[in-house]
Amino acid sequence: MTSARSRRYCPITEYGIIGDMKSAALVAADGSIDWCCWPRFDSSPVFHRLLDADDGGFFCVQPCDSYSTTRRYVDGTNVLETRFTTEAGEVVLTDFMPVHAPEEQGGEDDCRRIVRRLEGVRGRVEVDVLIAPTFDWGRTAAQVERRADGIMLTAADESVVVDGSVNFEEAAAGKLRARCVVGEGDEVWVSVAYSDETNRPQPFGGAEARRRLDETVDYWRGWMDKCAYEGPCAGAVRRSALVLKLLTYAPTGAVIAAPTTSLPEEIGGVRNWDYRYVWLRDAGLILESLQHLGYHDEAMAFWDWLEDLCLSGENQMQNIYRVDGTTELPEQCLDHLEGYEGSQPVRIGNSAVDQLQLDRFGQILDAGYICQTEMREPHPDLKPVLGLLADQAAERWHEPDHGIWEMRSEPRHLVHSKLMCWVALDRALRLNERGWLDGNVDKWRDARQEIREAIEERGFNAEMGAFTQTFDGDALDASTLLIPLVGFLEPDDPRVHSTIDCIQDELMEQGLVQRYRTSDGLPGEEGAFVLCSFWLVSALATCGRRDEARELFGDLVERTNDLGLLAEEVTCGDVDFLGNFPQGFSHLALIDAAHRLAT
Repeated sequence: MTSARSRRYCPITEYGIIGDMKSAALVAADGSIDWCCWPRFDSSPVFHRLLDADDGGFFCVQPCDSYSTTRRYVDGTNVLETRFTTEAGEVVLTDFMPVHAPEEQGGEDDCRRIVRRLEGVRGRVEVDVLIAPTFDWGRTAAQVERRADGIMLTAADESVVVDGSVNFEEAAAGKLRARCVVGEGDEVWVSVAYSDETNRPQPFGGAEARRRLDETVDYWRGWMDKCAYEGPCAGAVRRSALVLKLLTYAPTGAVIAAPTTSLPEEIGGVRNWDYRYVWLRDAGLILESLQHLGYHDEAMAFWDWLEDLCLSGENQMQNIYRVDGTTELPEQCLDHLEGYEGSQPVRIGNSAVDQLQLDRFGQILDAGYICQTEMREPHPDLKPVLGLLADQAAERWHEPDHGIWEMRSEPRHLVHSKLMCWVALDRALRLNERGWLDGNVDKWRDARQEIREAIEERGFNAEMGAFTQTFDGDALDASTLLIPLVGFLEPDDPRVHSTIDCIQDELMEQGLVQRYRTSDGLPGEEGAFVLCSFWLVSALATCGRRDEARELFGDLVERTNDLGLLAEEVTCGDVDFLGNFPQGFSHLALIDAAHRLAT
């Protein structure tokens, strides 16, 4: 990579991620941190140049002269290294967010902090450091205050504290700049920490920074040593596991969909959504992936979060939650922000929380089944909750809904939604057979059979030879690839194979799978869904077409960026990312596909 930006916005593929399992930051290949929400994933950002190139906050460390870069993660960690090479020499920038050992959580410096270290490797390189935080989505200007323990940039009741071994000057209102020359063997540190009424960072010198770097590397490597995966593309699977861990909110165990909002599915388009929350439909896949990789404690933490949610939900479950389990997610458009590459609107919150999405019944009951069979006995008070969800699946499966893709058109009779209602009832009956769940068993069994007959009669288009997006329809949908994966049909069923063939013929281009090609209530187009492409790998592997699956899996892994990360969508042709990044579901699907190929 070179220093020249071809656009005002850095391509999504050129970002890496660092984090501390409470918040995360995106680091561009040119050394600029362009996104970080503090104090947690779903807070407003302190750096958001990602969504407004001119007025968004950022934290940039880069050589003053032209340079080229290479980068990598320190082996087995989420500590990022960027190597800058100039005519005058070479420096390495190490970026991390300190991770406390579990016994130190809540300690005296349990604040949110980004630490950046520059090491001189060769020659002498002049480096520019520019810190320009923003608050309240850039609507409040920061004030600079110099203190004995560092420089504080403050707006209202929020601040960031800047500390380090360089001398900062106020470059403009609310901005700090420093220049330094880094020679061979030199070490320069800069730290930015979030401060509010509950987080008061302590002074952070070089010795403390080195200690915390060592501690953070040890933490990640110790966590990675627990990974039980042995199979194809182990490096990609391990990186995906590290991404999944980064997207975990440690105080509760919840796992967010992505750390960003409003990265567009079409440049200049309106398909821009806030993914900094927890989707219940991810529950079963999260538990399965963590269990497959040997991360039982993490699986248990997520299940505990889900269990508490179910027990406190008064029999009403939303589709989406905040990381702390709260329910308020009003969707707003921030018209004062330009949006990534001019893609408006910039949205915060998500109105899909109010949609009818019938698939959540199946996702929750499938998660409960995984817990009961592979983890531990669910809380006994959960029995009536799961029983009620099974009753609702039995009663409501015939209703139209907005489905897994959260379409903003009128509700429809979506095959995937019916399929997941079948899963809900199937898992409820299995739990009953295991002696764990009582309820309206005859009702569940009858409804499960009714759904089966309806899907086979109205969801399969015999003329096309494929299961379709909707009942009595003729449009394809990649979500029907789940039919053999959830156990609805046997993998050798000819209808499964012909559906796979049709999806390959109609929804696949250059090795990438589209969700669908039908109208969804929004203008514009979108890229190919990474999730759907890995679903195809899993379906092929499950159905015995393993050579096809391996080839496609290898091609998809090649589409990760240089750090092994994936967004929600990928363009055809030259690899470019679209949608929020990094996308948890993309990495979860990679893990699931790898597991199916390895077994």
